[in-house]
Amino acid sequence: MRVLVLYAHPVEESFGAALHRAVVDTLRGNGHVVDDCDLYAEGFDPVLSREERLGYHSVPDNVAPVADHVERVRRADAVILVHPVWNFGFPAILKGYFDRVFLPEVSFKIRDGRVSGALENIHTLMSVCTYGADRIRAFVLGDPPRKIVTRMFRNTISPKGRVKYLALYDMNRSTDQKRAAFLARVTAEVARL
Repeated sequence: MRVLVLYAHPVEESFGAALHRAVVDTLRGNGHVVDDCDLYAEGFDPVLSREERLGYHSVPDNVAPVADHVERVRRADAVILVHPVWNFGFPAILKGYFDRVFLPEVSFKIRDGRVSGALENIHTLMSVCTYGADRIRAFVLGDPPRKIVTRMFRNTISPKGRVKYLALYDMNRSTDQKRAAFLARVTAEVARL
């Protein structure tokens, strides 16, 4: 299987970096073809320009500014997001990736005023993330990243596709044991692909 790993964390020594390494190493160890997209290392520009917004619905020209990233998504059978949750949202670089790459006729289609998914090539979508806050606080605030992945993005992939959301909450008070257990859980879930 060809897996696109979208990684968004600026610190190489972070727990997020350890999660990223575990995901990539597990995938490669199981014989998958990995397209490891480290958004910070690649210098991805998350800013949707005025020109891009004006041409947003101009298919197929809308993909030109991010054609290489669109092609990577279209080649993938699975996508795994590895990221922290900051201020109850995605890091700006990852949010900008979605804004610039998940375009009309790339991640969704509009026909007769109805929207449907266009990423039918994606059969597995997984999010591996960490939160500073605990689960209750995230729940009270609506947990937007969880909803975006499990509801909105779920509707952009293959109708028979699987979605898995793996989150370690309460990183602000996390212990070595909790982090190790989460890392083991992530490794086991990725190994099941």
